[in-house]
Amino acid sequence: MSRKFFGTDGIRGVAGKEPITASFAFKLGIAATETLKATGISKPEFVIGRDTRHSGVMLSAAISSGIMSRGGNVTLLGIMPTPGVSYLTTDLSADAGIVISASHNPFADNGIKFFNSRGKKLSDSIEQDIENRLEQSIFSLDDIIGEDIGITKRYSHENDDYYKYLFNLAPNLEDMKIGLDCANGAAYEIAPRLFRELGAHLDVIDAHPDGININKNCGSTHPESLIRRVNALGLELGVSFDGDADRALLVDKKGRLVDGDHILAINAMVNNEKQIVATIMSNLGVENYLNKNGIEMIRSQVGDRYVHEEMVKRKLNLGGEQSGHILFLDLSPTGDGILTALQTLKSIRQSDKSLEQWLDEIPLFPQVLLNVTVPLAIKDEIPNHPDIKKAVLKAENSLGKSGRINLRPSGTEALIRVMVEGENKTEIDSIAKTVAEVVKGIS
Repeated sequence: MSRKFFGTDGIRGVAGKEPITASFAFKLGIAATETLKATGISKPEFVIGRDTRHSGVMLSAAISSGIMSRGGNVTLLGIMPTPGVSYLTTDLSADAGIVISASHNPFADNGIKFFNSRGKKLSDSIEQDIENRLEQSIFSLDDIIGEDIGITKRYSHENDDYYKYLFNLAPNLEDMKIGLDCANGAAYEIAPRLFRELGAHLDVIDAHPDGININKNCGSTHPESLIRRVNALGLELGVSFDGDADRALLVDKKGRLVDGDHILAINAMVNNEKQIVATIMSNLGVENYLNKNGIEMIRSQVGDRYVHEEMVKRKLNLGGEQSGHILFLDLSPTGDGILTALQTLKSIRQSDKSLEQWLDEIPLFPQVLLNVTVPLAIKDEIPNHPDIKKAVLKAENSLGKSGRINLRPSGTEALIRVMVEGENKTEIDSIAKTVAEVVKGIS
């Protein structure tokens, strides 16, 4: 059965429009609580964290009310990175964690996603169970009255459990000159405090959230400001987070962006990994570099859910995406931008190379990505069209082993994404445009 609300990363949309409304969040709280109660948990315990969007307070209050109305209890974490919610779900022995965030999306969007008691994303079957309960009338449920109504309490940040967890895994950053871009998001307080306590001299930007400036021309999706600061101030490196701090990208002292492929390669090399998981979008140059050093890159579909599934299946520790969403499954069950930055700095310090030397050593092939608008009704069938298969085969023969082509439907939009990469930029530009024209002709 296809899911109506849950996507690959929870439920997401424009705040104030269905399904990201207060009334929907209230019903979702009821459905989630009833799903847990059906497993034998009489009074489910939830933790809820959010990013800095001004709609987060509304949604947090609404879903908390739904939970309490069905006898569940809520611990409000306040503004908290997504991986912090994952960690505290387990640390506080909660039955589930909820994140109110739309990650790297513009401030007008928001989202709701869940973690299970182990701090991992919910299985498809549990999400489907929640959706099924959303379709049921809340008026048919038995009354919850008196002392059976749930309560809410606020998490005491004096405990700083998530902060201590990160600190204990971090390297000494004594006297390092580091720039931090906190995306005016969930990392705005914890990241600067942590890096300073580790000894770094910081230049911090985009750490003054006002509810509407999250991800606005800043953070990992807009690293230009950080690159300029690193260059202008002569910093050793920069770190850029996204709105909910589950991603991180770096900038070297020459102002070059260090993406998720670089981060995977550096950590794989230093930690002597034999296999890592990346996606079909990860760079062929990086894959060739890792292969030459005895490390196999296994490719999954795009999306951290699919990276995670492949890692678990193969019992691997390291995987991730170009976006900087990196998984260290021996340390955390979910992507963590602050952890990613600290582990990468730790790997660099353990190696005999600077970040600049690593970037000079790890080759990136030119990569072209074209988005072609197509009718939604035929989007998923286009890759199997005979004309497309013929065009792709011709491109593969032209590229040989020095390049590759990938054509896939977008998971969220009426688009076909045509990606071509290889050693010759002029050649891949031509191939990408040719294939894109074939797609347009069919649609």
